[in-house]
Amino acid sequence: MLTFADRLNAQVADSAVGRWFRLEGSGHAREREGSRFMTDIRAGITTWAAMAYIISVNATIVSDSGGTCVCEAANNCATDPTYLQCIQEVKQDLITSTAAMSALASILMGALANLPVGMAPGMGLNAYFTYSVVGYHGSGFITYREALAAVFLEGWIFFILSLLGLRQWLARIMPQSLVLAVGAGIGLYIAFIGLTSGGLNVIGGDTTNFVGLGGCLESDWLDPSLPYFCGTQVLRSPTTWLGIFTGGILTILLMLYRVKGSLLIGIFITSIISWPRNTSVTYFPHNASGDQLFDFFKQVVTWHPLQHIGNALDYNYGKGKVWYALITFLYVDILDTTGTLYSMVKFAGLRDPVTLDFENSTIAYCVDAFSISMGALVGTSPVTAFIESATGIAEGGKTGITAIVTGLLFFVSVFFAPIFASIPPWATGGALVVVGSLMIRNVRDINWDYVGDAVPAFLTILFIPLSYNIAYGVIIGVFSYVIINGFVWIVSKISNNAIVPPNYDASEPWVIPPGGIVPTWIKILLNRNTRVIEESPSEYPFQVRQRHSNISADTTSQDNPLTPRKSAFTYEK
Repeated sequence: MLTFADRLNAQVADSAVGRWFRLEGSGHAREREGSRFMTDIRAGITTWAAMAYIISVNATIVSDSGGTCVCEAANNCATDPTYLQCIQEVKQDLITSTAAMSALASILMGALANLPVGMAPGMGLNAYFTYSVVGYHGSGFITYREALAAVFLEGWIFFILSLLGLRQWLARIMPQSLVLAVGAGIGLYIAFIGLTSGGLNVIGGDTTNFVGLGGCLESDWLDPSLPYFCGTQVLRSPTTWLGIFTGGILTILLMLYRVKGSLLIGIFITSIISWPRNTSVTYFPHNASGDQLFDFFKQVVTWHPLQHIGNALDYNYGKGKVWYALITFLYVDILDTTGTLYSMVKFAGLRDPVTLDFENSTIAYCVDAFSISMGALVGTSPVTAFIESATGIAEGGKTGITAIVTGLLFFVSVFFAPIFASIPPWATGGALVVVGSLMIRNVRDINWDYVGDAVPAFLTILFIPLSYNIAYGVIIGVFSYVIINGFVWIVSKISNNAIVPPNYDASEPWVIPPGGIVPTWIKILLNRNTRVIEESPSEYPFQVRQRHSNISADTTSQDNPLTPRKSAFTYEK
């Protein structure tokens, strides 16, 4: 018996909307098997529920940079009330800009690239922007305004690289173990931030061992000039334990039972408990800062315009350190966005198992690049594809409708800035640890059987959190990989393959996937047969999938992730 949802799915599929998004039943030559309008709607809501934590978390992390606030006191103004009040205003601005950019980028990704991938300012990238480039309260090597200018230019460079096909090609030739290691290292980095003063405050400073247990009351700090350095009274803060149990353990239990939006539920329960003023865990203490926070919180629904961070760029491109930041942004973002995007499209069954490319890849990367530059104009760190999109894809999302719904919900969130701005750091700390634990799963697929792949990957994972700098970890991983494997390659060539490591066969082969570097639109401009290109977008085109096909989402060999298995895809020259 047909339900209302069945009839609506059929009507939408048989419309221009259905043909644009290639819904099943639309008659499009490449309609996506199993795609349904109502299923994509539900998937979009699920993706938003999994991603919505970024609104408060990104604002919390980026506001630690100090934004455009000027610090004129000692100790990075860690206890200066005037500066801290300015930080709170910057955080409110960042609530608006994060939600707005997440809405714009997700809608563009869905409408133009037709991918079920949500976009928002990226975790890891925001930490690198804040703690490695600008520094805590502006203590880094360039200012917040200069960093935004570097991000702005990075976006346009990415746009050009994407149009020329270079970004896609670079992503496809990266050693897979290093790509996986960067994601795992960023996961540890994020978890570490969630455990420190920017989150649960479980980890604090230590004058002997660099780090130690934290969670003490402010009155138990070793010295007022050393905030979060605890003596013997560790783990005594009520907010620390509240964050551990409601923001951490409760969230994990909800995830165990696959409750949708578990991260968001944990954050909001912790926040709601922290909102009453006359408690030991309140986020609104009876002082000047607490009163200012509470006055804004009481507005509930409002439009909060950007007061500090809108169009705050300082185009100081003559400064060498700005270019250093720009280059590291480029490299880290290539690994971050590309790895996430490729993982998501593979999970959705939209990636070609031979060329390792996917439909509308050029458009997708151009949308990402454009969003990075627009995000800089509203004061936020680089925008990227979100791994939480996997929750919506798991719900059945296969088309851009999923991303559009996610973006529309982010747009609604813009007007609830007072609520998101009143989420305390101990509410988001647990979510950061959980997200880090999800990202570390990449280590399962690293080639640990060969030292030449394992050691560079391990060094990357190790140095990202220990150096508190993603770029340093990436650089160490790449250099160690080139030196180790370059030496082996040179010796094997000189000896005519007589001297090679005993288990060289276990190494991960470094190959350039077929398909070429030139994108389709350039081939068209070079006067190739347009019809042939439309039917065969690459040297190894997608075969139109029949509805009775049974295609596994896992199309790579267990032993060699770069060697395709036999699959239901067939190719024609």
